[in-house]
Amino acid sequence: MNNLRLKALLGAGCFSLALIGSAMHPARAGGLERGGYDIDLLFDPAPFATEAEATYVMPDRKYKNARGPGGADLGLGTTADGAEPYWVPRIGAKVQVVQGVDCMVDYSQPWGAHVAPGMWNGAISNIETDIKSDNYAATCSYKMDAGKGQLRFIGGVFYQEVYGFKEGLVSLFPIATGRVDLSSSGWGWRAGLAYEIPDIALRASLVYNSQVKLDNISGSLTTPLGSTAIYSPTQSMPDSLELKLQSGIAPGWLAFGSIKWVNWSVLQSVPICPTLAPAALCFTNGPGQVTSLDLMYRDGWTVTGGIGHKFNDEWAAAGQLSWDRGTSHGYGSQTDTWTLGGGVAYTPKPNIEVRLAGAIGVMTSGHSGTLAGENGYVAGTDASYDFGNDLVTAISGGVKIKF
Repeated sequence: MNNLRLKALLGAGCFSLALIGSAMHPARAGGLERGGYDIDLLFDPAPFATEAEATYVMPDRKYKNARGPGGADLGLGTTADGAEPYWVPRIGAKVQVVQGVDCMVDYSQPWGAHVAPGMWNGAISNIETDIKSDNYAATCSYKMDAGKGQLRFIGGVFYQEVYGFKEGLVSLFPIATGRVDLSSSGWGWRAGLAYEIPDIALRASLVYNSQVKLDNISGSLTTPLGSTAIYSPTQSMPDSLELKLQSGIAPGWLAFGSIKWVNWSVLQSVPICPTLAPAALCFTNGPGQVTSLDLMYRDGWTVTGGIGHKFNDEWAAAGQLSWDRGTSHGYGSQTDTWTLGGGVAYTPKPNIEVRLAGAIGVMTSGHSGTLAGENGYVAGTDASYDFGNDLVTAISGGVKIKF
């Protein structure tokens, strides 16, 4: 969550407010994003600080008018749930190594998805898909005086594990299902710059997070005929670039905003092949492919703006409005999302901060059908459906302790 340095103007004092996170913005930048990347703890001025938080997100996406291949009614139902609720945990610790050098380690779950529509007319496409991730990161910064403020150079590395499964209908008569289990891992890095003027709570940061190359994707394909070892050629989790701005605007008041781009278009149709198939034949719509994980994303954009206010030494609050451009564009249900969030921070002692936040948003309507991709592959031939303007809500709690 964003740690806002609400250092009030005209000597009114300063405090930290970490409210603008997953609960205030459950949609993020589409794709498989859940917690995303967050290094704001690195900016805490205390010699040592640690925080833990958890967010529970409740999307209420509903599919309707569902049809199977060729628009057929398979008799399995025209409606289904299009998303499941989920938790987003995060824990981190930051230490001042020497004067001007700060380092942070953290654990998070940046990516994930869970959709379990069950037996419906789109069951050939999906009965249940569950994707999870674990991210272990170390980030450091060096700051130096520059003009009226301080210039900070940021760099870090992270190790990421991505894993999950997908189930689908493989036979109607008799009804039989198949399941794909996959897991992978890879490394990434980040680099950025920040400029701060603490006296007016001004901070501007620009941080780039690299792609994570997943070159060891492997698992199993299970059908009524048995289990087969499978793999997928190298894929990458997306890189991202985020610009954040904040500044004090009056005694006890702070304005903030951000713009984030995530390169979700790197994930289109992921081919899945038996291990006996050579890599030269394992590509989208290639002769070695036995099935695929179709995502067909376009890039994600997130724009956020908000206001924070300190009431006294113990209580502070913030609110924000966010817009996410949908990463789906004809296939899938990740359309544009508008989210309104708010939260409070309670500081019973100078070194302890307790936070509670919530959000409500609207996921806009649309249609999922066929979409042409690379190598002549067309996704969405096995299912089509509509969805309306649906609600998403979230709650979040966290605690920070610093010395």
